[in-house]
Amino acid sequence: MQATPPSDIKDAIKQYILDEFLPGENPDSLDDSTPLITGGVLDSIATVRLIAFIEERFGVQVDPHEMNADYLNFLPDIAALVASHLADNK
Repeated sequence: MQATPPSDIKDAIKQYILDEFLPGENPDSLDDSTPLITGGVLDSIATVRLIAFIEERFGVQVDPHEMNADYLNFLPDIAALVASHLADNK
């Protein structure tokens, strides 16, 4: 099984956030430094929906202690979290 590159993970997550939570927004306005939770892009319900997307799309289980801004506030952090779970599943 081929590993999913972190850039592909990040791109998929970015596209999901744009489609679901920022429809019509310029894609360039969502970058690696955009705070998703602390910046108000994701509220608690949106965060749960994002976690459900991640688990379904990538086949990983996000642990309860990872369901907060420490892990889910920035696109690179989310991609790294998914990549680490994918590596653990091998």
